Amino acid sequence: MDTQTILVFAIFALAVFYISRLVYRSVFAKKGCASNCGKCAADFSNIQNEKK
Repeated sequence: MDTQTILVFAIFALAVFYISRLVYRSVFAKKGCASNCGKCAADFSNIQNEKK
C-alpha cells in the first residue's frame, strides 16, 4: 500500500466515525436538540415580560 491509499482510508474512517457520532448523539440525546448550540439549556425563568 502506498501513502496515498493509506491517507484515503484514514480520511474515510474519520468521516465514518464523525457521521456515526452525529447519529448517536441525535438518537440518544438526553434533552433538547443535538446541535449543542447551548440555547436549549438556557434558563429563562427569571425573565419578566413587559406589558404595554
